[in-house]
Amino acid sequence: MYNLIDGKKIASEIKLEIAAEVARRQKAGKKIPHLAAILVGDNGSSETYVNNKVKDCAEVGFKSTLIRLKSETSEKELLEKIYGLNRDRDVDGFIVQLPLPFHITENRIIEAIDPEKDADGFHPANIGRMVIGLPGYLPATPFGIVELLKRYNIETAGKNCVIIGRSHIVGRPLSILLSQKGMDATVTVVHSKTINILDFTRAADIIMVAMGSPGFLKADMVKAGAVVIDVGTTRVQSSDSRSGWKLIGDVDFFNVAPKCSFITPVPGGVGPMTRVALLKNTLMAVQNK
Repeated sequence: MYNLIDGKKIASEIKLEIAAEVARRQKAGKKIPHLAAILVGDNGSSETYVNNKVKDCAEVGFKSTLIRLKSETSEKELLEKIYGLNRDRDVDGFIVQLPLPFHITENRIIEAIDPEKDADGFHPANIGRMVIGLPGYLPATPFGIVELLKRYNIETAGKNCVIIGRSHIVGRPLSILLSQKGMDATVTVVHSKTINILDFTRAADIIMVAMGSPGFLKADMVKAGAVVIDVGTTRVQSSDSRSGWKLIGDVDFFNVAPKCSFITPVPGGVGPMTRVALLKNTLMAVQNK
């Protein structure tokens, strides 16, 4: 019987810890953390995600700001908003919600964010600090996944870990964090051009899937007793849901789960941990001032 890794439960526990720290700061007359977000366009998944971030801020006592921009907003206009947040001394951390419209260069936007306010942990300066093991703001999703593994006491030292997906947001930084001292996993990154992915996943003690391909990981790709972390969240239409849509992960959950020792659900697994990692990065930013 598999153990369900409840990201929602762990995120709630961490939010209580953060709220207690915010209350201590308030009692001591110190600054209350302020997290801002820029949302460009009307992507349904992004809308839901950002609205949840605003709720998270309210739960822990953070101040929050949501800046909504139309999908036709120019890159120059977006950069001006970013520079404004960089200069705003009251804003401790902020994110620009991805994905962005096609006419905007994502890397240019990421580089424009002040590294000291980079709540998502995507800026090259923060990625560089992570690579050489210096303190800094970690990419939110990998940060959240590592926290899940620690709080569920899932052993990583010496384990064979396969990450499916090589994005700079999840796959690559996650491979670095898991292979560093303290985590000590042996990490393999596979992707869309890898030949015979089955050969890698069947030998894996831990599999992390971040492909954005619903149901990609099948039961025949997983060995008995493996730990499976599903990072995928694809929004699909559903007649079974009141909202008319539901989130689907990258793992064929109902067929894969019986083979696992631990597995994350979608929703309720990695997603809540990504959001709580933003809060932890923002709290760190205000503490560093």
